[in-house]
Amino acid sequence: MPEETVTVERVEARKTQSGNTRFVLVDDSGRQFTTFKEPIARQALAAEGRRARITYHEQQKGQFTNVYLDAVEPLEAPEDPEAEERTNEAAWRTAIEAAPYILGGDAAEREVPPEEFFEKVKPLKDLVADDIRPDEPDDE
Repeated sequence: MPEETVTVERVEARKTQSGNTRFVLVDDSGRQFTTFKEPIARQALAAEGRRARITYHEQQKGQFTNVYLDAVEPLEAPEDPEAEERTNEAAWRTAIEAAPYILGGDAAEREVPPEEFFEKVKPLKDLVADDIRPDEPDDE
């Protein structure tokens, strides 16, 4: 399996026609790497805006070549005062993309009051942020 060091530009969550979520890592040169596995997607989100070591494999389907992520390892970066801001930004972006599925029903056809929107979407944003935030070292 090929392994590369890339800068993770962004990670997108997209619903498939079958209802699954496909996560797409886009590197700084525009290449796209796909995974359906949430643990790998969390690793990719943790590396958003940073350098990461990725492992992937390619699969030929007809005339198309799909590139699937097998692992993402965020590389250590120097202390970054804007890391929390980027984490929250990535978490909000993910929560906003998922909003139509969280709000459900006729939310796409009606105006959702800001308070209702925030009340429903913020818990997901918090979960995503907690998941992608670098682990704190254990004090033992």
